[in-house]
Amino acid sequence: MDLASLIRDIPDFPKPGILFKDITPLLTNPQGFREAVKRMAEAYKDAKVDAVVAVESRACLFGGPVALALDASLVIVRKPGKLPYKTRRISYELEYGTDTLEIHEDAVKKGDRILIVDDLLATGGTVQAVAKMIKEMGAEIVGCSFVIELDFLKGRDRLADYDVASLIHF
Repeated sequence: MDLASLIRDIPDFPKPGILFKDITPLLTNPQGFREAVKRMAEAYKDAKVDAVVAVESRACLFGGPVALALDASLVIVRKPGKLPYKTRRISYELEYGTDTLEIHEDAVKKGDRILIVDDLLATGGTVQAVAKMIKEMGAEIVGCSFVIELDFLKGRDRLADYDVASLIHF
């Protein structure tokens, strides 16, 4: 199945000059959505994943089914103030400023084998920050799985210490 055909380009969103890759058509196609989840999970089926960490917000749509397919727990990383329990946080640099993410302090245990899932790999800054936070918690990153990778932004370079798998390359 050609998953790339289920990605819609939206010019000038969220601001002029950006070509947004919209995953909505993939999500609304049951066969495509199922195939994407299957491929993401298959790439790490032998990695003995303890937890799938999904980065807010679209990644959670893939993280849940991938976690179930791998018989792993689901951990959600969110923007500040969205998680109800005690959190650990990390702030990181973006091309246009800074951002902050949080994780429940008890969501990842020392020695856990973690698969990070996100919908899109652009510059790699967000997942790099999440990986740093998870490693500080004593867990091991076994891989980073993406639905889409924007190759021209070279985000994979920032994640060179990890196994990176992407379904669709643009």
